[in-house]
Amino acid sequence: MKILIIEDEKELSDVIRQSLEMEAFLVETAGDYRSALDKIISFDYDCILLDIMLPGGSGLSLLQELKSTGKSDNVIIISAKDSLDDKLAGLNLGADDYLTKPFHIAELTARVKSVLRRKSFQGKHLIEIANLTLDHEERTVVVDGNLLALNRKEFDILMYMILNKNRLVNKTSLAEHVWGDYMDDSDDYEFIYSQIKNLRKKLKENRAGIEIQAVYGIGYKLAQL
Repeated sequence: MKILIIEDEKELSDVIRQSLEMEAFLVETAGDYRSALDKIISFDYDCILLDIMLPGGSGLSLLQELKSTGKSDNVIIISAKDSLDDKLAGLNLGADDYLTKPFHIAELTARVKSVLRRKSFQGKHLIEIANLTLDHEERTVVVDGNLLALNRKEFDILMYMILNKNRLVNKTSLAEHVWGDYMDDSDDYEFIYSQIKNLRKKLKENRAGIEIQAVYGIGYKLAQL
């Protein structure tokens, strides 16, 4: 799952990033209004952690911009401002939660997981499709009762494909969601092909009731067998 931290306090941003990365989230950061705006316009995120007071502009303006584009990214406001008006403004603009500084990192992580469960997984931590069960919190996949051994990227690809099971997923969207900023270091999609190849092989060898089909020149689609 892909998280964006919009926070100008670098020390706090680093602590949050490290904590979320330990939970196997893919994390990107932005420290001012302009860089944050560029990211939310250009990319999609599973959850955005948004500070209200930013260099160059207001976090509430960013939230308004995000919602005006029709995007459904989950948003948790993290702010030192604890006034009722600020909370109501954020929630009325479409924020999913509001956490006042200072806060415990463990509580923030729990709030992130709660928002993701509520909106992306209909309140559940298990996703079942065909003979496969995926636990997004434990990051495990079971096929017919047998644990499927996947590396981190293989798991992220599979979960993204399952969440988009009725859609054609293009290579760029998949790369942005699973690799984030790191995809800029590559000139081609060879890093995707390698992970997809290994994942498809493991699904087939374990007789999973799903497969990832390649759509030539475009991307991939999840199909039930």
